[in-house]
Amino acid sequence: MSISITLRNKSIHSEMNKTIAITTSSFAKYDKTPLLNLTKAGIAYSLNPYGRKLTAEEVVELAKDVDGLIAGTESLNEIVLSKLHNLKVISRCGVGIDNIDLTEAEKIGVKVLNTPNAPTDAVAELTICMILDLLRHVTTMDRMIRHGTWKKHMGNLLRGKKVGIIGFGRIGQAVARLLLTFGSDIIYCDENIITTSLSATQVSMSELLSSADIITIHVSNTTQGRHIIARQELEQMKKGTWLINTSRGGMVDEKSLLQSLKNKHISGAALDVFESEPYDGSLTQLDNVLLTPHIGSYTIESRIDMEMQATFNLINELKNK
Repeated sequence: MSISITLRNKSIHSEMNKTIAITTSSFAKYDKTPLLNLTKAGIAYSLNPYGRKLTAEEVVELAKDVDGLIAGTESLNEIVLSKLHNLKVISRCGVGIDNIDLTEAEKIGVKVLNTPNAPTDAVAELTICMILDLLRHVTTMDRMIRHGTWKKHMGNLLRGKKVGIIGFGRIGQAVARLLLTFGSDIIYCDENIITTSLSATQVSMSELLSSADIITIHVSNTTQGRHIIARQELEQMKKGTWLINTSRGGMVDEKSLLQSLKNKHISGAALDVFESEPYDGSLTQLDNVLLTPHIGSYTIESRIDMEMQATFNLINELKNK
């Protein structure tokens, strides 16, 4: 497969004289400043021509001769990286870097950077949105009205609910701050000892699973590929628990979750991320699950912040190189 690649601002003369590829699907859609900053730095860039997540072959074709990448969630595995012979820096437009083979990147001398702060508020607000939707059956009743059924579902208050947060980093703590304004009781577990001024209690994973009314996941990656929430963990949850995952696909065993939702052990779940995307599995057939297409960072404000930070990181690193 071959694709047409157009280098922008190629005529700019600068002491840097570098070229990069931008593989995210809609870079600078809402603000052109990041592209202007690249131009000012004398960096020629090519944009993703498809407007979607690139395949490994398309990444190689787009980026085979570049000095840098502003990357999205496409796979940058060992095979891909081994074919990008001039690559010096990968600037991830987002938090997660689990799509990048960090061992291979280090081996070939490629610096990997990300933008950990920009998506925090967007993901935290989406999490609260999902919790409220589940508790009040908003999406369920909307679907019913559209199909001609006027039926009221009794909901639940968020006030007074014990919310268990798995992973208490930037996003986990941002979720806690929002939940506290609703009067929720916050417990959390994290592999690290967390010092926080928030009114929240650190507990073991076992205690969190067995005592929380609502469980929300905010960890950055799985441990050696293991599901954080699988059949055993679902069985530890008390009957009627709600589960939310806006962190990473693969955190939840989707087959086990399907069974827990079917037998009503879990009252409801909301997933923004999946083991394989785009998702078209059996969870789509259930009414007590809310599904969104990996939109955690999809606010205009967060997107602009991420692109600005990713561009800043890349320009500075290429200057150092």
